[in-house]
Amino acid sequence: MAERLDTPLTRRRRLPRINLQSEGVGRVAEAIARFSGTPQFLVYLSIFVFAWLGWNTWAPEAWQFDKAELGFTALTLMLSLQASYAAPLILLAQNRQDDRDRVTAEQDRRRAERNLADTEYLTREIAGLRQALNDVATRDFVRSELRDLLAEINRENSSDRESETR
Repeated sequence: MAERLDTPLTRRRRLPRINLQSEGVGRVAEAIARFSGTPQFLVYLSIFVFAWLGWNTWAPEAWQFDKAELGFTALTLMLSLQASYAAPLILLAQNRQDDRDRVTAEQDRRRAERNLADTEYLTREIAGLRQALNDVATRDFVRSELRDLLAEINRENSSDRESETR
C-alpha cells in the first residue's frame, strides 16, 4: 500500500478541547475585569508592590529575590504579565456588555414600536368615539331640548288662556 503524502504518518494525541465560547468563561472574565477596576484591587496591588519593593530593598541580601540594582526586573515582569492578561479580559467583558446592550436596544426598539402602535390604535379609537358622540344626544342637549319644549308648551298654554279669556 502506497503512503500518502497528505496524511500524517502517526496520529497525535490531542489535548481535550476547552469550550472558550461558554457562558462560564465569559462570566469569569467579566468578574475579573469588574474586580480589576475597583479601588479594592488598586489597594491590594499597591500593597503587593510596596511589600515586594520593601522586601527586596530592606530584607537581608540572601533573602532578596529581585535586586534593586537590576531595577526590580521580576516585579516589572509580574506587572507586565498582569497587564497582558487584564487587557484581553477587559475587552472580552466589554464585548459581552456590547452584546447585552445590543439585545437591550433591540428589545427597547420593539417595545417602542408596540407602544407606538398601541398609542395610534387608542388615538383612532378615541377619534371614533368622539365622532360617535357627536351623533349621540348628550345629557345637556336633552335638557336643553326639554327646556325648549317646556317653554313652548308654556307659551302655548299661556296663549290658549289668553284666547279663552277674550
